[in-house]
Amino acid sequence: MKIVQRFALVILTLIMSVAAKAQAPFYLNTGDRVVFYGDSITDQRLYTVDVETYVLTRFPKLDVTFVHSGWGGDRVSGGGGGTADVRLERDVFPYHPTVMTIMLGMNDGSYRAFDEGILSKYTQGYQHIVESVQKAYPQIHFTLIQPSPYDDVTRPPKFEGGYNAVLIRYGEWVKDYAQKVGATVADLNTPVVAVLEKAKEADPALAEKILPDRVHPGPDGHLIMAEAILKAWNAPATVTEVEINAKKKRAAKAVNTEVEGVSNHSGTLTWKQTDNALPMPINLNNPTTALVMRCSDFMQALDQEPLRVTHLKAERYTLKIDDDEIGTFTADQLKQGINLAELSTPMTKQAMSVATLTVKHTDVHNTRWRMIQVPLTGFSAPHLQAVLDDLNALDGELIEEQRAAALPKTRTYELIPQQRN
Repeated sequence: MKIVQRFALVILTLIMSVAAKAQAPFYLNTGDRVVFYGDSITDQRLYTVDVETYVLTRFPKLDVTFVHSGWGGDRVSGGGGGTADVRLERDVFPYHPTVMTIMLGMNDGSYRAFDEGILSKYTQGYQHIVESVQKAYPQIHFTLIQPSPYDDVTRPPKFEGGYNAVLIRYGEWVKDYAQKVGATVADLNTPVVAVLEKAKEADPALAEKILPDRVHPGPDGHLIMAEAILKAWNAPATVTEVEINAKKKRAAKAVNTEVEGVSNHSGTLTWKQTDNALPMPINLNNPTTALVMRCSDFMQALDQEPLRVTHLKAERYTLKIDDDEIGTFTADQLKQGINLAELSTPMTKQAMSVATLTVKHTDVHNTRWRMIQVPLTGFSAPHLQAVLDDLNALDGELIEEQRAAALPKTRTYELIPQQRN
């Protein structure tokens, strides 16, 4: 009897754990100011732009700001942009962060076999960064990132065991430290390695393009890294979910959207839909992107926009949204559901415009910071501050455009029956 009770308790605990995770709110809140801090991989402004774009498209009314403060070559001690203390004082504190992500380690391991003394310097320097930020902003929330991988998968390791094994050990320390200080942790190593392994089996030559120089991921590898952060932030998978009952001319389900005016004229089904979110803009026509999506769970985990239509009479239908022809599908496909996020729709095009503005505003900030502010530190040029202020204002204007571009729009849907050939 006790065994049965214990088993029941274990099952109940698991159910409650799953339920709690499913109900967990998104990590960011209105008013949050996020600073991404790290080395050249953060300085690429790819996974960071992906995260920002996701937040803007999935939560268009959430007032969150993002600052991209990566510097190539950085270690926990600092680098070309100055010491860690200089970097924090100049590149973090002025933005009054409520959330800070830290990804360091690729350079700290020195691209050599594991050395306990080098790890010790890393751990001491890492703790100094966290403690310094906590002292300045006691209420800050950290997302500590286990370092992204060195590619020892698509090409042979340069020494026994490989450099990524070293980075994994650094990541294990980051995970343990995050638990000690109550920080969120994101693993950017394991999922990218898993994608590399699957991609190598599917297409060895194309797989090498995911981390072209073995250190810096291309845009497709950064998508998987962004996914890891977003998962750690309890990011929802669903963009919208709609089910239309053609026979009853009504929406049987409408999640994160409003459906109205469902009508059926001579077999053509029409309705209007106002979504509360946009899909993540993914270019599946790019071969490397398509490979990475096939070898990962990105679409399932973050980009679900299912449309199901039941009780259709014809065998095939062409779907139009705002007069854009999206594709032709069988009635069975529509009954099972199609993921609109995988297709070129007005919504994906709108999301792409948001992504473009995300890049533009980060470019302006980066120009202000890296090409003017830092190089001219200490100069007393009369117009310097006015130039910096103007670029700040331009950045703000682009952010306003970015947010406006993400706002919901009412779309007109048509399902047109196709005659047999």
